[in-house]
Amino acid sequence: MTGFYYLKQQAEKPLQLAEPKLLSIQKGQFSNSILRQLEQQKLVKNTLGLKVILKLMPELAKVKAGTYELLPGMNGIDVFRLIASGKEKQFAITLIEGLRWRDWREQLVKNPHITLSENFDENIARLIHDLPGNSLEGWLLPDTYHFVAGTTAFTVVKRAYQAMQGELQTLWQARQHNLPYISAYEALIMASIIEKETARADERERIAGVFVNRLRLNMRLQTDPTVIYGIGDMFDGDIRRKDLRTATPYNTYVIRGLTPTPIAMPSRLAIFAALNPLPTEELYFVSKGDGSHHFSDTLQEHNRAVREYQLNRKSVNK
Repeated sequence: MTGFYYLKQQAEKPLQLAEPKLLSIQKGQFSNSILRQLEQQKLVKNTLGLKVILKLMPELAKVKAGTYELLPGMNGIDVFRLIASGKEKQFAITLIEGLRWRDWREQLVKNPHITLSENFDENIARLIHDLPGNSLEGWLLPDTYHFVAGTTAFTVVKRAYQAMQGELQTLWQARQHNLPYISAYEALIMASIIEKETARADERERIAGVFVNRLRLNMRLQTDPTVIYGIGDMFDGDIRRKDLRTATPYNTYVIRGLTPTPIAMPSRLAIFAALNPLPTEELYFVSKGDGSHHFSDTLQEHNRAVREYQLNRKSVNK
């Protein structure tokens, strides 16, 4: 019995671990291989005690493939209990509102724990085939998504897409009456423009009210973010007068109505604002330069605000 207690004490010794560490178990890997892995990574000095424990507790040897997080204070028995449970390390990726699909794609591709499968682009093409605008722009809900190592990028995209589908339909059903949208997709487009116009929660519904008023009067929206989106990679950080006059499908200084697709991924709050605009007579707003806007009912008042807030600024605002 003295020998057994000695081996048990060896198995219960804390791992030589000063900070959390990931341990990846491959499919088809057995306990003996994992013991060697722990030894090679210098997490345990002697595996004999663990071998005995695994013989006495065979349920701990029924390991499951995956990536697990080892924590300081754990011992070898804890490790096998963890990998037998299948409770893999949960990673997270935050997809931020206001970014474009191309930005999100890059974020997914660069994540070290997400796998980009060879058929990723084919799966994306199939997903958007029947979508309005034939684009994923706007269709993915900004949020934090949790996943295990090796999850494919398309799996994350599909989850974000399904989340947006559910959110958009819920908010569409609860929308104000008599809005100038013929579909939930048009509301999504409007939400993306609102998202790019302001990050202030207290302004979203008010900006929505201005845009809705302009749509009803068949006025051009004249919003800078749509110009920037239409310029694409050519945008250098400044909007010039010639940019406002250059015709693109997205330039709302030139086209009437909404852009053909969203221009970014809108948040829940932006979608809510698009579907619940503030009742207002206002038709104009201009940036004050501090993140907030000055709102005006008339062009005369708006022009005064432009002179006050935009004097000597390079960017030309509406």
